Amino acid sequence: MNSQQLKTLVSVVRRHSTANKSVSSAIPELKLSSFSAPTEMTALIYDPCLCFVAQGGKEVVLADEAYRMDEGQFLLVSVDLPVDARVIEASSSKPYFGLQISLDPRVVGDLLADGSTVSTTGPSERGLAVTLVQPQLLDAVSRLVALLDAPQDIGPLGPLVLREITHRVLTGPQGMRLRQIALAGAPAYRIAQAIRWLKDHFADPLRIESLAEQVGLSVSSFHLHFKSVTAMTPLQYQKRIRLQEARSLMLGERLDAAEAGFRVGYESPSQFSREYRRMFGAPPRQDVDAVLSATS
Repeated sequence: MNSQQLKTLVSVVRRHSTANKSVSSAIPELKLSSFSAPTEMTALIYDPCLCFVAQGGKEVVLADEAYRMDEGQFLLVSVDLPVDARVIEASSSKPYFGLQISLDPRVVGDLLADGSTVSTTGPSERGLAVTLVQPQLLDAVSRLVALLDAPQDIGPLGPLVLREITHRVLTGPQGMRLRQIALAGAPAYRIAQAIRWLKDHFADPLRIESLAEQVGLSVSSFHLHFKSVTAMTPLQYQKRIRLQEARSLMLGERLDAAEAGFRVGYESPSQFSREYRRMFGAPPRQDVDAVLSATS
């Protein structure tokens, strides 16, 4: 890895980030993060993306699996996944700097229109992995972030560099994880379809047999590949999406717990409060009040 290139990347991220926040940038697909101290675990949902650590360290937890990223490493997320994440290495003298680049499934599909195939036997790959960044990928990421210093170039050059980044990921060590969810017919592609349905219809009752039939898998195969990709059962996945959406509603729209629970598909307020506490460590109102006071 080119240490000088990494230092240059850190300096650009420092200029365009906001202290102790994760913020959007002038490039819609690019978010920047800067923290001067470790952070608490935060529940969030990753869309397909590449998360890169330029300086410091970060931990992402999927179900009960912990993934650590140090500087010069990136996390590939190939499907929508509810996770917990925190910065674990940061200080005022050496802050954490990270970036997140969204991956467009249409670009992935376009790049794969080359007759690529994926085996339909055996379990699907997990939809998340940590890898040391390859020189060509680091170069492309650095050029994307450098466009922030030349706003007039973002429009014409941004899509080209984003396409190159996607190509570098697809042809790199973790390319199969991205490949499998974009090639029609592969079990992981069918799971990606199911995940999109669950994300769009999280408040609806979940009927496994119906969803498995909808994506063209047997119930047993659906369970096997869903767990392989997400580390969760479909019901666990739906529950996490529901609870994180309810938390967002209480924080953003100031809904009470009963209304938020009802909006995300819970019929029983007591069940909602019980499952919410199990996930976030405190009853809904107590948790929301703590988050609001911490950010005020």
